[in-house]
Amino acid sequence: MDRELTREEKRIYDGIMFSPGDPELVALKLKAHNLSTDYSMTHEDEYEKRKAILQELIGELGENVRVQGPIFFHYGCHTKLDDGVFINYGFTCQDDAQVTVGKGVAFGPNCTIVTPLHPMILEERRGGVKDPDGNVKACWAKPVTIGNYCWIGANVVICPGVTIGEGCVIGANAVVTRDIPPRTFAAGNPCRVIREITEADTMKNHPEILGDCTVTV
Repeated sequence: MDRELTREEKRIYDGIMFSPGDPELVALKLKAHNLSTDYSMTHEDEYEKRKAILQELIGELGENVRVQGPIFFHYGCHTKLDDGVFINYGFTCQDDAQVTVGKGVAFGPNCTIVTPLHPMILEERRGGVKDPDGNVKACWAKPVTIGNYCWIGANVVICPGVTIGEGCVIGANAVVTRDIPPRTFAAGNPCRVIREITEADTMKNHPEILGDCTVTV
């Protein structure tokens, strides 16, 4: 990020309650929402136009990132997409806090990343938390980190504060509420580790699927 954080962004990054209606935050979100709409209205083969929009939308954009669209980023500038990330259609990223996506991560259709949280108590959620100056603080946020070369299945929801380790596979429709260790297969609601991914999972064991292909790693 090549700009100074706003006052409320600093609160977000410190993990304390902030005001989502702060004018500076609203301006950042409006820009991201409009750019998300612009991207979602492009054709898949408008490569240069899509790249230009992503470069303006995303805080840190790696090389060879592919995003099908439609998309929705809440801030965009709080997200890092590393080299070779692939995002299938229907992607939502509510990146109030930082979202870091590692190299070669692949998302299936209709995945969602969420970072903000709200008080459980109704009265607190409806304006009952204020800073020393009397300003309402409605929510806080926790960062999400996805390690290199993960495969995130269709319709997965990744919740605030989650870290998914390198090389994981997350099964379709999972709701990830806790950290997932590297090189594991996890699925379910709430998502849980099913097992480690081992050499037993190699495609060498499935010649009927490999056909005339060869495993080269």
